[in-house]
This record gives sequence, structure tokens and C-alpha cells, in this order.
Amino acid sequence: MDFLDIAGKTFLVFGVANKKSVAFAIGDVLSEAKANVIYSVRSEARQESVGKILPGADIYVCDVEREQEIETLAEDISEKYPKLNGIVHSIAFANYEEGLHPFHETKRKDFLQSIDISCYSLVAIANAFKHLLDEKASVVTISISTTKMAAEPYGFMAPVKAALDSTICFLAKSFSSFSQIRFNSVNAGLLKTSASAGIPGYLDYYLFAEQLTLRKKALTTREVANTVAFLLGGRSSGINAQGIVVDAGMSINYFDKDIIKKALRF
Repeated sequence: MDFLDIAGKTFLVFGVANKKSVAFAIGDVLSEAKANVIYSVRSEARQESVGKILPGADIYVCDVEREQEIETLAEDISEKYPKLNGIVHSIAFANYEEGLHPFHETKRKDFLQSIDISCYSLVAIANAFKHLLDEKASVVTISISTTKMAAEPYGFMAPVKAALDSTICFLAKSFSSFSQIRFNSVNAGLLKTSASAGIPGYLDYYLFAEQLTLRKKALTTREVANTVAFLLGGRSSGINAQGIVVDAGMSINYFDKDIIKKALRF
């Protein structure tokens, strides 16, 4: 039984880098549900490496910092796929090469590049693919569980994700004038991915977040992927312009008694 209502439908997934990627887990879940999955990665080198972990997959190349490449991607995909039932936007980037600095020292170029790749790219992709999307398609992006918590290592990415959260609302409203295409985000808690490994000090925060979950077990990319699959399918047709928090209860457990006891020992 196709409970999720995605079998046989075609979805475009942006953002696979390796097997630890959220996008990889999403593609895996969709494939298991008998959906047709096509991928877009940022470079030819990435296309080659991802091709090794996704043999036989249809993998396109698109650097979302280059708007013309997004337009070209839409044209190329339309030649083979006349209709898409959904898009997954699992793209984010922040330049931490110079190490961790106080937020007020954030460089303009780094902030704007992060906004461009992590947020504006969703607007550009939605616009380029609007005629290729099914009238009831679903677009899902990956955000974070809260943008109100000022965690130093995450730095300027949190305000960028806040912009992304707002963007889905405006896209949903804008597209409602000519379609029933939905825009939602999955707002995930801390995950163990290769991308997160590049964030200074992330491991300590990840381990702390694991202890704050109600189950004392970290969130997995597979759990995020399951939620994305639900939002892509017809079963979630009543959900639009929303951010679905997936954090294993972490956000309501900051005053966990065991964590408090450990903190007060020092």
C-alpha cells in the first residue's frame, strides 16, 4: 500500500554530498517508497563521487550560486521529465575557514554568500521550476529546530535559517495565486553529518543535544528524511507554509534534572 502517496512520482533532490547527507537519506527513503528520484549536485567532481554511492541514479550538476545554471538545470530536466511532483532543497553553506568569531564580527561577504546559497537559492529554484512542477507539487527545505537559541558555533547560519523559514511562507503565498504547490520545512535538531563536522565545536553541542532529547538518543538523518517524505506526499496535503520541528523532544527539555545536576557540579 502506498500510504504516503508518492509511489511512481518524480522528485528532484538537491544537496547530496555523501552517505551522511540528509539529502542522501531522503533519496533513500523516497526510493524505498517506489518514487523516482533525480539529484542535483554542485559540481562535476561531486557528480562523480555521488555517482559511486548512487549507481545508476540520474545526477545533474548545478551550482546554485550561478542563477543561469539553475535555469539551465530546469531546461535540461524538462527534456527528460515533463513533470516533477516535488523538490527537496537540502542546501546550506557557511564559511568557517577562518575559525570561530563573535557574531558581531561576521564579514559581509560571508553572510551574503550564506544567504545566497542557503536561502535565496530556494527562491531561484522555485521560480525556475514553477512550470515544471505539478499543480499540487510539494517543495520541502531543511532548516533547524530553532533560530532563537544563540549557539556560538552556529554563528551567522542561524539568522540565515530564520530567513529561510520566512521564505517558505512567502513562497507558499506567492505560488497560491496560480497553483496548489506547497512549501514547508523540516526543522531538524542537531545531526551528525559531514557538513556539521565543519562547524567549530559542533561535536560538544551535538553530544549535549543528545542528552537533552527525551529519549537520550540523538536524532538521525533517517528520521528527518521520513518527515520530508511525508511532506512530499499527498497525505500531508493540508500542511503548507509550516516548519515541522523534528528534534526528539529536545526543545522542551532544557531543564532536564539530570543535565542540571551535571551542570551544577562544576
